[in-house]
Order: sequence, then C-alpha cells, then structure tokens
Amino acid sequence: MNFRTPILGKCICISTLLLSLVVASTASAQTTPQPVVESALASSPIASTSVAPVAQVPAEEQPGWIERAKRKMTKIVDEGAMSLNLSGLAHHGRNTYTAERIAELNENAWGLGFTKAIRDEKDNEELAYAMIISDSHYKPQPMAGYAYQWMKPIAGNIEVGAGYTYSLISRTDYFKGVPFPIALPVASIGTKNTKLMAAYVPRLSKNKGNGDVLLLFVRIDLN
Repeated sequence: MNFRTPILGKCICISTLLLSLVVASTASAQTTPQPVVESALASSPIASTSVAPVAQVPAEEQPGWIERAKRKMTKIVDEGAMSLNLSGLAHHGRNTYTAERIAELNENAWGLGFTKAIRDEKDNEELAYAMIISDSHYKPQPMAGYAYQWMKPIAGNIEVGAGYTYSLISRTDYFKGVPFPIALPVASIGTKNTKLMAAYVPRLSKNKGNGDVLLLFVRIDLN
C-alpha cells in the first residue's frame, strides 16, 4: 500500500532535529582561508617573466553536527519506508514497584504512531518516529526521535536488532509537560516489514518506585 503523509514526515523531521539541537554541540568547524602567497623572481635577465600571485584554495568546510543531523533526518524522511506503530504494554519491574503501587499504575500503554526507516550501507537500520501513548498515570505521552539498530539475521527472513534511541518526550509529571530529551536502549525481533519493538527505561535512582519500565510495541510496514 502506498502510504504518503508529507505533513507527518515534516513533523517527524522537525521534532527530531529539535532533539539534535538539545543534545548536540552547536560548534561547527571553520576553516580559515590561507593568505595569498606571492613570489617573484629575483632581479635577473628573466625578471620580466615574473610569477603571477598564486592563491591557495581553502579546504572545503566540513558541515557541523547540526547540519549533518539535518541531512540525515531529511534522508530518512524522504527515502524511508513508512510503518505504523501500535503500542500496548508498559511492564513495570516487580522488584522496583510494590504490588499496591503496580495496581495503581497503567500497564496498558495504548497508543499509536508512525516510523520512517532506511537501511545504511551495512544493512543496519536508522529510523525517525513520532508516537503518542497512554503513560503510567493514564495521561497522554507524546514522543518523537531518532533510533539506530544493529541488525542480525537469525533464521530465514527473521532478524534481531539492538541499538539506541534519542527522543523528545512530554510527560505531565515531569517539568510541567515541557518536552525533555532522553536516551534509551532499544531492541527488536521480526522481519524487515513487521517487528516487535522494545524500549527500556532504567531505574533513575536507588530508590524504588521509579524507572525500570519496559515498553513494547509492534511496527507494521505500510508500503
């Protein structure tokens, strides 16, 4: 099915570029052009054939981190295959939360979103995504980001992947809903078209009752 959503693609690209602006250095490499070097022959019978001034061509400026991130995200959004994300489970560690606390929390993290994914020259996966789920307190949790997975085939067309994601997340219980960046490990198993995806939020401190949450969702190809 040919599924084209240009507006969504732009939203994914813009959201993830904002993440790059938060976590990346804003310094870009600058190359200073070399001064013009002039040389002339010493006074001699052939002095009339003096050498013209030669200007050194400055080395090509390398793009900064932000520019490289922008180009990468543009490539993923423009060329990537579209997938539908369906979320449904947020498992809280039983050694981190008491039974009474788990009974109060939402583990049915229903939600949906979209992903654009491409394969690099090593057949690993890069993707941009945007989705919204129901968080542990039954509140909406929108997120958008970039992920990279090292892929390995295991049997037939089945493959497993493991990597990381950088994301911007908005939660009502953190920073009054202001989006904040977060980096998490991710993993997957399935085919190139359909995968079971997982992201893990580790414990944020030694105190119990925070973090240690495994989010599971399914990614279904729409192309």
